[in-house]
Amino acid sequence: MADTQTLPRRGFLSPWTRLPLWKQIFIALVLGLSLGVVLNQVGRADLAADIKPLGDLFIRGIKMLIVPLVFVSLVTGVASLNNLSKMGRLSFKTLLLYLGMTAVAIAIGLVLASVFQPGVGIELGTVAAVAVPEAPTAVETLLGLVPTNAVEAFAEGNVLQIIVFAILFGLCITLVGEKARPVREFFESAAEIIYRMTSIIIAFTPYGVFALMTWVAGTYGLEMLLPLAKVIGIVYLGCIVHAVVVYGGMLRFLARLNPLRYFQGSIEPIMLAFTSTSSAGTLPVTMMAAEQNLGVKRGVSSFVLPLGATINMDGTALYQGVCALFIAQAYGVDLGAGAYATIILTATLGSIGTAGVPGAGLIMLSLVLTSVGLPLEGVAIIAGIDRVLDMARTGLNVAGDCAVSCLVAKSEGELDEAVYNTPHVMRSSFT
Repeated sequence: MADTQTLPRRGFLSPWTRLPLWKQIFIALVLGLSLGVVLNQVGRADLAADIKPLGDLFIRGIKMLIVPLVFVSLVTGVASLNNLSKMGRLSFKTLLLYLGMTAVAIAIGLVLASVFQPGVGIELGTVAAVAVPEAPTAVETLLGLVPTNAVEAFAEGNVLQIIVFAILFGLCITLVGEKARPVREFFESAAEIIYRMTSIIIAFTPYGVFALMTWVAGTYGLEMLLPLAKVIGIVYLGCIVHAVVVYGGMLRFLARLNPLRYFQGSIEPIMLAFTSTSSAGTLPVTMMAAEQNLGVKRGVSSFVLPLGATINMDGTALYQGVCALFIAQAYGVDLGAGAYATIILTATLGSIGTAGVPGAGLIMLSLVLTSVGLPLEGVAIIAGIDRVLDMARTGLNVAGDCAVSCLVAKSEGELDEAVYNTPHVMRSSFT
């Protein structure tokens, strides 16, 4: 009888666990979508709702990591920047790229909506008003960056305030010097623990994706999507164009990097963002993919990615452009060049103030419509398909975070190009 300890321990799930994580996610996404459509067609959307808690459990696990991950990553990242001028460069480059790409994204949305005219010929009829949360003013946004109570900011999960506090904390560790060495080492150890915890929770991504996609398809079905399929198609097309042309082009011509490797290395966080519709909730996966797949050093990823998850709104901005012109066309309102410029400026600047607010896309859309005198009732039309649109725009937001981290890292000499150029993807394992 063979010694059982010498035999490989391979169960019937072994082929599945050996698959790269992105393939597991893709298979789960397709299976969930198919099952959800079937359940919707046979009138059993209640079963799709019963499956949703499995996805909610996974999302709760991811969200559990956000606050400690952002804090320890930023503290260790800033504390490792012995040259304070480097931190200034990182901040300037990151903000410039994020805001610049946001402006380009909304311009792409406006161009596509102008060419395809999704609102022409649509009879709106009477639409119900939608309660839109009030957007914060510029002064409120500025004051809201600094917490009056750091513990309260952690308890409420206010990511912007946590980022500000973490940057200041890490900066002070650097300024104190040798006396702060035990604290620096503590946070470095804490960061490794949080990263390991992240890898464990990420292993359950395919199952969460399956449950969430089943719920989305089972709840909304195809009937709701078909009447506004043109709007959905334009938003999805715009996101693809922006990712391929803008992100791919900048990586190719500015950073001299292979765009295909960027897309391959960032596929896991993009697919999770597409399913979960949460940039912040995808942050742990984004950080691991940037470091393991794209070769971005932790000193850059720990600063650029948390900030991007909070203020980078490329997908949302593109969505604003498409939806604003759709509503204008549906109501028969002609917009001039000045209105187009106003939409671009409003959405770009508004992305900073509304990014951390629940329903940010709805708030930004209301800001854009108000800025050019379009009826807010038009928001009600978009609300019915907002979840489907949110999937695409969140995926693009996260894709932008990964692209900017690579661009900034390359400019600072903090990109391991050997890792970047080597096809490598995260696997679903606890090791």
